[in-house]
Amino acid sequence: MSKRHEQALTQIDQAKSYSIEEAVALAKQTSKVKFDATVEAHFRLNVDPKASDQKVRTQVSLPHGTGKQLRIAAFVSAAKEKEAQSAGADIVGGDELIKKIKETGKADFDVAVAESAMMKSLAGVAKILGQKGLMPNPKTGTVGEDVVRMISELKGGKVDVRMDDSGNIHQAVGKVSFDDSKLVENFSTLKDAIQRAKPAGVKKEFIASITLATSMGPGIRVQK
Repeated sequence: MSKRHEQALTQIDQAKSYSIEEAVALAKQTSKVKFDATVEAHFRLNVDPKASDQKVRTQVSLPHGTGKQLRIAAFVSAAKEKEAQSAGADIVGGDELIKKIKETGKADFDVAVAESAMMKSLAGVAKILGQKGLMPNPKTGTVGEDVVRMISELKGGKVDVRMDDSGNIHQAVGKVSFDDSKLVENFSTLKDAIQRAKPAGVKKEFIASITLATSMGPGIRVQK
């Protein structure tokens, strides 16, 4: 453990659960890196991750975004290429783009949207994109006819929230440079969305614990 991390730990009462306002302030104080660190919320859920009816996945628009500039790919027909570009997509194309991904195995973007008509062609690169978590999916609102809306939502802070194989959710809620109030609002929006996604089969308390932390910073327990 580094000296900086040890120093940061002394500022936190490990036995205490802090209000989100206190946790945000502490996260900023204990961030010792020289870059604009990401602030992440970690939720441990009381679910059985192996039970198919207890999988947790939802989408939420964080009011102030995550602070990360997403590279967005839009798989569209030629007729929709201009509107996808105007909406802010970084990579726009159809069958030629799909062919390039198939040949190289590379996907130089963070998230993708697709016009419904492109899904048949995308099946050819489903394995490549799926392994990277980049395959457009109607369930996540990244497949449809309104390409402009889908791109605008992603640029406006919409994120796909899902639990990992251990029943935990890890989601960025902003950067250390954000105003405290923006981090608090993003966190509260995320927490509400997770609560609403509680599977019907979960009878006990859904959220077991919440921790807030910055990149390489110590974890700060947050009140549930």
